[in-house]
Amino acid sequence: MKLYTYSGETTAEALKLAQSEHGHNALVVKAKEIRKKTLTEPGLYEVVVAVDKPAEENKPPKSNNMQERLDQALQSARPEPPKAPPQEAVDLELSEAIKEMRKLAGVESQEESPPVLSVPKGLTQIAQSSLKDAQAREQQAKSPPHQANKSDEGLHSIKGELNKINDNLKLIQNMVWSEEKEQGLFIPQEFAEIYRLAKNSGMHKMHLDEIMRLSLELMPVKMRENSVTVKRYFREVLRKMIYCRHEGLDPNYKKILMLVGPTGVGKTTTLAKLAARYSKLLNQKYKVGILTLDTYRIGAVEQLMWYAKKMKISIETVMDSEDFAKEMEALEYCDVILIDTTGHSQHDKKKIENLKKFTEHDYKIDTTLVLSLTTKYEDLKDIYNAFSPLEIDSLIFTKLDESRGFGNLFSLVYESKKPISYLSIGQEVPADLLVASNDYLVDCMLDGFSHPGRKNP
Repeated sequence: MKLYTYSGETTAEALKLAQSEHGHNALVVKAKEIRKKTLTEPGLYEVVVAVDKPAEENKPPKSNNMQERLDQALQSARPEPPKAPPQEAVDLELSEAIKEMRKLAGVESQEESPPVLSVPKGLTQIAQSSLKDAQAREQQAKSPPHQANKSDEGLHSIKGELNKINDNLKLIQNMVWSEEKEQGLFIPQEFAEIYRLAKNSGMHKMHLDEIMRLSLELMPVKMRENSVTVKRYFREVLRKMIYCRHEGLDPNYKKILMLVGPTGVGKTTTLAKLAARYSKLLNQKYKVGILTLDTYRIGAVEQLMWYAKKMKISIETVMDSEDFAKEMEALEYCDVILIDTTGHSQHDKKKIENLKKFTEHDYKIDTTLVLSLTTKYEDLKDIYNAFSPLEIDSLIFTKLDESRGFGNLFSLVYESKKPISYLSIGQEVPADLLVASNDYLVDCMLDGFSHPGRKNP
C-alpha cells in the first residue's frame, strides 16, 4: 500500500485528481488546508490517499495510433466487477492503513501508548460480534436469488455503481468536518455521517469514541467503502448495547410492580397504561389492583381513582410503611398489583431511604425506575445512582415522542446493565405504551422517532 498526495484550489478538486489517477480504489486518509483563499491568491488544499497498487499499473499503455488510444480509453471507462482480495490481504491493508492514518493524525500506535479511552471490555466484544453479523448480512444482500436471471444481475451491478457514486458525494460533503480530532481520535470521511448522527443523539462521548476506535481497527477496507454497510454495522452494535426484557406474565405467579423515579417523568400515567394493558388488552384478562403511596399529591390520587373507576379495578391507599402489609392483603386476590410512588428529587436521599422501607417486606417486588428520555445522559446517570439503593430491576422510558435523541438511553442502559421493560410514546391511555424492542429503539436512534400506530407526515 502506498500513499499519494494531490492538491487543488478546493478539496473537491484535489479529490477529483486523485480519483482520476486511481479510480475508486483509493482510500482517502487525510484532507488538509494548506493556504486559505485571499483576494490575490487562490486557496490550496491537499488530499492524501492510500492505494494498494502503484499508480503506474492503473494507467493504460501509451500508443501513437489514434484508434488504439480511443479503444483503450473506452475499455478503461467500462467498470469491471470488483474482485474480492484474500482475507490476509484485506487484514494487511487495514493494518497498514491504520498505521499511516495514525501517523498523519498525530496518534501513536497502541503498542507505544495505551488507548485514550478506558471503557468496559464489553464494547470490544460487541464490536467484534456486530462486525461478523454485518458481514453476514452484507453477503446475504449481495447474493442474488438462486433463480435470478442475467437481467437481475445487471440491475444489481448498476445499483452497486449508483451506491458508490452516492458514497463519493457524501465523502466530499463531509470532507471538511472529517478533519476534526477529539482527544486524539481521527474520524475518516466514511464514518463522518454516522459519527455526527450518534453524537447529536446524546450518546456519551466515551462510548461513541470507543466504538469508532474499534471500528477503525476491526472493519475491513472493502466494507468501509459503502455507507449502507457502515450503517448496518452500527445498527448491530447498537442492538447489542442494550437488553429489552420480554413481557412474561405467569398466571400462577403474582406480579407486584413498583414504579419509582423523579418528579415529572409520568409515573402515574404509565401505571394507568400498565393497568389497562394487563386487565383489558392481553389475551388473558388479569385481575389488577392498584396501591398508591403518593398521598402527598391530591391530584395524583384523584387521577388514579378516576382511572381505576373507568377500568373497574380496585385501588388502595397506603399512608406509611406499617399499613403496607395490610393493604397488600386486601389485594391478595389480584394477579397483578401496581404500586405508584411519590416522585422524589434524586438529591433528596432521606425520602428515597423512606421509600426503601416499603420494599423491605416479604413480598417479591419488581422495582422499575421510570425515566424521561428528554433528560440528558449525565442527569440520567445521576438519577439512576440515587435510586440504586432500591435495587432497580428494570427501566421504563417515557416521553419518546418529545425527544430528538436516543443516544442517552443507549449509554445509560449499557452502563447500568439493566433491561428496559416498556416505552411510553405519548399521552394516550393505554395505546401509547409499547413493550421495549431493540429493533424499534435502533430505528429511532438512526432514523428518528416514529409512532408505530400512526403514519408520519
